[in-house]
Amino acid sequence: MTFDASLYHAQQLDAQDPLRNFRSEFRIPEDKGRPLVYFLGNSLGLQPKRTAGYLRQIMDDWARYGVESFFEASEPWMDYHNQLTPGLSTIMGCQPQELTVMNNLTVNLHLMLVTFYRPEGKRFKILCEANAFPSDQYMLETHVRHRGYDPSDAIIEVAPRPGEHTLRIEDILEQIERHRHELALVIFGGIQYYTGQVMPMEAITRAGQAAGAYVGFDLAHAAGNIPLQLHNWNLDFACWCSYKYLNSGPGGVAGAFIHERHHNNPSLHRYAGWWGYDKATRFRMEPGFQPAAGAEGWQLGTPPLLLYASHRAALDVVAEAGWDRIQEKREQLTAWLWNVLEEVNRSQNEPVIDFITPRDPAGHGCQVSMHMRQRGREIYDRLMQAGFFVDWREPSVIRLAPVPLYNTFEEVWSFGDALKRVVHA
Repeated sequence: MTFDASLYHAQQLDAQDPLRNFRSEFRIPEDKGRPLVYFLGNSLGLQPKRTAGYLRQIMDDWARYGVESFFEASEPWMDYHNQLTPGLSTIMGCQPQELTVMNNLTVNLHLMLVTFYRPEGKRFKILCEANAFPSDQYMLETHVRHRGYDPSDAIIEVAPRPGEHTLRIEDILEQIERHRHELALVIFGGIQYYTGQVMPMEAITRAGQAAGAYVGFDLAHAAGNIPLQLHNWNLDFACWCSYKYLNSGPGGVAGAFIHERHHNNPSLHRYAGWWGYDKATRFRMEPGFQPAAGAEGWQLGTPPLLLYASHRAALDVVAEAGWDRIQEKREQLTAWLWNVLEEVNRSQNEPVIDFITPRDPAGHGCQVSMHMRQRGREIYDRLMQAGFFVDWREPSVIRLAPVPLYNTFEEVWSFGDALKRVVHA
């Protein structure tokens, strides 16, 4: 899309935005009554106003019924998980029975590796991205050590080419082919946290499985951000958090996807807990694990109802806004952001920003990562002082992510205007 990068045009776009009223569903940070500009949905989404009411209902049920809330509450806790999966399955592009809401992201990744990392003989290696988010690196390192392997032998990392910031699909596929007889698992981030690059998940899945490996993704920066088709892309598994673009609160309960073809495979190992036991017979407390149907059979302990309620509040906002409409605005809002940022470069004697996020709309979601050629930390500090919540990553990158549910086109314009003034100073 092509825009003129003016305040007037930003205001026109906001006036025409069918989602403009959903901003009022969120608590916008303020300073002395002045709304601040929050572009950190890629780190922690804003709080929906209805979250407090959903939490209060759980608290009231707990006070009135105690443990009987699992059966006697107006929305029995025993079935509360069913309030989450339909809307979440639309966002994730899968069947409701293929996902479960549980734990946090790193715990879920470890649990998925119990099932899908099955080293045997010379097929024991894991292919992943270099410079993955540290938690993923630590998870893989410690997991392979637990299985008796040296991470330097078991983990193969694919890095960008010298002088480049993003991965090339041909390099990923080449590494899969090169190690096809050694790979037990291929695992990547669906969106690279530092650069904002969307990975070609379907192509990686097809290649990894053709090489005889299981394939999974960490969707922390993809869930609630970009359109996903986990079932049709044939992923073996995926995990994600809910506190970024899904707005479910700090440390919010996470999710996991397990493709339906694996649900009834008794040869797959898993760690088990009583909440993953067959629902019809769970309360008989009998020995011998019998998994519940679908992805719920990977659950462990009693669910965190307060976190469930917070997650549900956010998912209900998404459902009311409409996932397709959210995607339409995301595309328009990020196109506008690119135009505004490129205008900042054009306004200088020479460019001040190198973009490390792919420019192709299919190559990014909400996030744009800017490598500042000079004075990066100073520019970041001054933007924060001016009321713009953005993110600093060493050594010289500012990340920002306008979110379609609560950010506006005028906010993007105001960021570009402020950035011009800061780099001129």
